[in-house]
Amino acid sequence: MKDQNVLVVDDDENLVELITLYLQREGYGVLQAHDGTEAVRLHSEHRPDLVILDIMLPEMDGWDVCKALRQEGETPVIMLTARRADYDKVLGLELGADDYVTKPFNPRELMARVRAVLRRSEGKVPDEGDALRFPGLEVDRTTRTCRVQGQEIPLTAKEFDLLWLLASNPRRVFTREHILQQVWDYDYVGDTRTVDTHIKKLRRKLDSDSPGWRISTVWGVGYRFEVDE
Repeated sequence: MKDQNVLVVDDDENLVELITLYLQREGYGVLQAHDGTEAVRLHSEHRPDLVILDIMLPEMDGWDVCKALRQEGETPVIMLTARRADYDKVLGLELGADDYVTKPFNPRELMARVRAVLRRSEGKVPDEGDALRFPGLEVDRTTRTCRVQGQEIPLTAKEFDLLWLLASNPRRVFTREHILQQVWDYDYVGDTRTVDTHIKKLRRKLDSDSPGWRISTVWGVGYRFEVDE
């Protein structure tokens, strides 16, 4: 496996050094930025495998940095901030963040989140020809591509893994907690609305109300992939 690099972005230099120490102990290479403009530049130049991104930054805030990163690709992002409002969490996820950690935090927990996000972004090597086909929908795990009515739909790593989990188990109901364990690869403590946010984005991209199949909400429980008989 190639060496993995993490870009740490925070205007608190002491915190950046602490996170850097823990990352280096885990064997990761580290890039550091202390403002949003520098973060975007370093991401463009070095293409890190993961970005740990504070929201409250000088020059460009974390929201704008996340938008800029998403315009360049699908580098996984962990939002790191002292702000606890639900609106902030949902907005971060809507912008494409993969996880959300609030300060103060346990550095070991952050390292567990880093490992989980990187494992999911790498994906597993599938068997050749490993694909699912439904009316107007094809999901190929070999190439990690999704086509709706023959048109390829760009999905993030998390969106693809979420779709594969549901579509490979038609009619099975998955709770939000189970989805988090399977797709995010850890036991999520707290708000499970990250699942709802990703389902919403997935439905919007796939236009999943088309005839033949759909991602349905099972109220009070979770979600399932339904196929018309």
